[in-house]
Amino acid sequence: MATSANPLHFFGIRHHGPGCARSLLQALEQLQPDCLLVEGPPEGESLLPMLQHADLQPPVAMLVYVQDSPAHAAFYPYAEFSPEWQALQWAARQGVATRFIDLPQTHRMALDMAEQERRRAEVAAADAADAGADATDEGQDADADTGSDSDSVAAAADGSQLQSNAAEALDRDDTTQSVPAADLAVDPSAPPPQDWHDPLDLLAEAAGYPDGESWWNRMVEERGDGATLFEGIAEAMTVVRAELPNEVRGERHAQREALREAWMRQCMREAVKAGHQRIAVVCGAWHVPALQAQVTAKADAATLKGLPKAKVQATWAPWTYRNLCSSSGYGAGVDSPGWYEHLWRCSEPAPESLLQPAPAADPARASTQRTVGWLARVAHLLRSKDLDCSSAHIIEATRLAESLAALRGHASPGLPELDEAIVTVISMGERTPLRLIERELSVGDRIGGVPADVPQVPLQRDIEQQQKSLRLKPEAAAKVLALDLRKDTDRERSHFLHRLRLLGIEWGSVTTDQQRNRGTFRESWQLQWEPELAVRIIEASRYGGTLVQAAAAKVRQALTPETPLPELAKTIDDALLADLPHLVDALMHDLADRSASTGDVSQLMQALPPLANVLRYGSVRQTDTQALATVIDSMALRAAIGLPLACMALDEDAARHMQATVLQAHEALRLRDAEEPREAWFGALRSIAMGDAGAALLRGAACRLLLDAHRLDSEAVATQLGRNLSLGVPPLDAAAWLDGFLNRQALVLLHDDAIWGAVDAWLAQLGETQFTQILPLVRRSFSAFSNHDRQSLGEKARRGQGSAAVAAASAGAAGAAGAAGDGNDGAWNEARAVLAIPVLDQLLGLNLPAQPLTRLQEAQP
Repeated sequence: MATSANPLHFFGIRHHGPGCARSLLQALEQLQPDCLLVEGPPEGESLLPMLQHADLQPPVAMLVYVQDSPAHAAFYPYAEFSPEWQALQWAARQGVATRFIDLPQTHRMALDMAEQERRRAEVAAADAADAGADATDEGQDADADTGSDSDSVAAAADGSQLQSNAAEALDRDDTTQSVPAADLAVDPSAPPPQDWHDPLDLLAEAAGYPDGESWWNRMVEERGDGATLFEGIAEAMTVVRAELPNEVRGERHAQREALREAWMRQCMREAVKAGHQRIAVVCGAWHVPALQAQVTAKADAATLKGLPKAKVQATWAPWTYRNLCSSSGYGAGVDSPGWYEHLWRCSEPAPESLLQPAPAADPARASTQRTVGWLARVAHLLRSKDLDCSSAHIIEATRLAESLAALRGHASPGLPELDEAIVTVISMGERTPLRLIERELSVGDRIGGVPADVPQVPLQRDIEQQQKSLRLKPEAAAKVLALDLRKDTDRERSHFLHRLRLLGIEWGSVTTDQQRNRGTFRESWQLQWEPELAVRIIEASRYGGTLVQAAAAKVRQALTPETPLPELAKTIDDALLADLPHLVDALMHDLADRSASTGDVSQLMQALPPLANVLRYGSVRQTDTQALATVIDSMALRAAIGLPLACMALDEDAARHMQATVLQAHEALRLRDAEEPREAWFGALRSIAMGDAGAALLRGAACRLLLDAHRLDSEAVATQLGRNLSLGVPPLDAAAWLDGFLNRQALVLLHDDAIWGAVDAWLAQLGETQFTQILPLVRRSFSAFSNHDRQSLGEKARRGQGSAAVAAASAGAAGAAGAAGDGNDGAWNEARAVLAIPVLDQLLGLNLPAQPLTRLQEAQP
C-alpha cells in the first residue's frame, strides 16, 4: 500500500462493485486518511457539498456538458454500492478533504470535439476527391484508382472511430458515459481490435472461470476481504498490464490513458506537497500500476502541455439501474445491478463496526440469509404476476442453490446458482419467468433522485415544476398513462407531454390502450424516463427559459418558406395538441398564404388529413377551430378544382400514390362535412369517374367513392363497369380500374348482384392470353380481402354461374311464392316481408317516407 516515507495509499477498485465497497470502507477506517483522491471529474468538486443532502438518492450521476454545445456531455454514474460513492460519503461524514483527480472534462471534451472536426474534414476531403474524380474525363482506370484512395481515407476515419468506440466499451476503469454527437454516432457493437482481450478474462482463464465477469464477482464482489484485498488487486493488475499495455487497444486510446494517468500523478504530487500525511487514492484497478510507477513530474508536465479547453458545466442528474448495465453500452457497467444492491444491503456494515466486525457472525448462516432473502423477493415478484411460487418452492430452491455452490467449490451460492435453482424448482425448466426476474430484480427499475437546488438551467427547473404540479413522476420502468381529455388535469398532462415531444425530449410516446382508448376524448402514453433526457433538456434550453417558449421557438426555427404544405399542416396539428395558441395563429396565417399561392394539388390534399384531425379533436381539447375550418374549406375547393387534371398522364406508381392521397383527403373532407367543399369534391370525383383521361386506377377509385357516398346508384355503376370492363378496353387498364373500384373491400361484390354479374361477364369474355395477362393484377386485388371475404366469394361463385342465374332463380322463386301464398317454405314471400318494414324503420332509425311505404303495403294482396 505505502511505505513509511510515502503518504500515498492506493485502493484499486472495480467501479460499482459491492465487495470492493465493503473492503474499501474497512480500509478507510483503518487508515483514517486526511486526504481522499478519487478518480472523477474535477468539475464535480463543486457538487460535493450536496453529498449529505437527504434528497440526493443513488443511483445518480455527475453530468458534465459543454455550455455552448450541451450535446457534448458525459455522465459519471454512482450507485449505492459503488466504492467511490461510499468513499465520498465516508469522507463527507468525517470532514476529510476530497479531490477528483481524473483528466478534467474541459480538456477531454475539447480533445473529442477536435477529433470530430478532424474526422469531418477527412470525410469531406474524401467526398471532394470522389466528386473531382467523377467530374474528370480521364480513363476509367484513373477514376477507379482515385475512388479507391478516397474510400480508403473515409474507411480509415470510420475504422479509427469504431476501434476507439470498442475500446471505450471495454474500458472497465473509465466511469464516463459519453453522449456522442448525433452525426458521428457509431455502432456500439463494433468488435474490438483482434489483439485486445479483457484483462479480467485472462485472470479468469488462469483460475478456471468462463469469463472475467464471473471470476471477479466470485473472488471480489461476493466476498469482503478488507484492506488486504487491494494488495492482491494491485499485484494482479501489474502482471496483466505487462501482458496487455494500453497500446494494444489503439494509439488514440493509449494517448488518452497517458493523459489521464499523467494528470492523476500530478494531482497526487499536489496533495503530497500540500502536507497531507495519509492520502487515500481510490481509482480503477487498471490505473494502479501506472500511478505507482516512477515517472518524473517533468515528463508528466510535458505530456499535459498544450491541452485545449472547452467551457463546461456540472450538475447532478438521476440515473437508473438499466443504464448502469453493461448491456446499455456503458463501458464500466455491470451485468446485474439489482443483485449487487442485494449483496450490499445484506452485508452493509454499520459505521461503528467497520474496524471490528462481530466475531460471532456465522458465514454459513449469513450466506443462507442472503440466498433466502433473494428467493423471497423472487417469490413476491412471481406472485404479483399471478405465477405459482409457494414456500416449499423457496425451501427446495435454497437447498439446490447451496448444493450447487458446494459442488462447484464455492462458499455460498451466487447469482448463477440461484438462477439455475429457480429454473429447476420454481419454473419447472421453463426459462420465461427467469427473464422476468432478470428484468425486474437482477437489473431492476430503480431511478435516483437529486435535490431541487442543484445547478439547473431555467428550462429544466420549469419542466420539473410542471412534473410536480401535474403529478408526473419520472420512473425508470415503462408504464402506460391513460388520459381523459375531458378532465383539466389530464388535458394539461397531454399538453405538457406534447410540448416535450416538440423539443425532441421523448419522455413518452402516444400509444394505443385497447381497454381505455375508446373515444376521441381518450389518449394513452407510454412513459419511460431515460437519464439522457437531462442532456436533451439542457440542449433545448437555448430555445427559451420555459417549456412553452422553447417549444414554440424550436418549431418556428425548424420551418422555412420551402417547408411542404403537409409538413406545415402536421405542425399545426402538433401545436394544437401542445396548446400553443400564438404559434397556431402564426402557422395558420402561413398556411393560408401558402395554400393560396400553390398549384400543387397533391400537397393540398396531403395537408387536409392532419387539419381534419384537429377539427375532430378540437372540441375535446377546447381549442378554437373556426379559422382552421375556413382554411380547410379553401384548400378543399382548390384541390377539387385541380384534381381531374392532376389525375391525368400518371404511370402505375404515381397513380397508386395519388390514389392513397385521394382516399385520405376524402376521409378528411368527410370529417369536415361542409356543403360547398363537399359538393365541389364530389363533382371532381364524378368528372374523373365518368371521363376517360384519368388513370384507370383513379377512375375506378372515384367510382367506388361515389357509390359508397350514394352519389351513384347500382345501375350507373353497372354502366361504368360495362364501359370500363368491355372488350375494347386493354386488359391491364380494365384490371387497374377494377383494382381501384374494389379498393381492398369485397362487400360490393358480395351484396350487389349487378356488379358481381358485370365482373363475372368480363372475366368470362377474356381469352386465354388476356386472362393470363391480367391474372397477377386481379390476384393482387383479391389478395387484400380478408380470409372470410375470400371464402364468401368462393361460396357465391360455387352457388351460381353469375348474377343473371341468381337473379333468374330469385325471380322464379318469388313468382312461385306469389302463386302459392304461404305454402312454399323455401320461397321468398314478399307480402309477409313488407309487413316488417315499419318495425325495422323504427328499430334502425331509417326514417323512410310515409307515403311510399303506405302505397307499398296497400299494393300487397
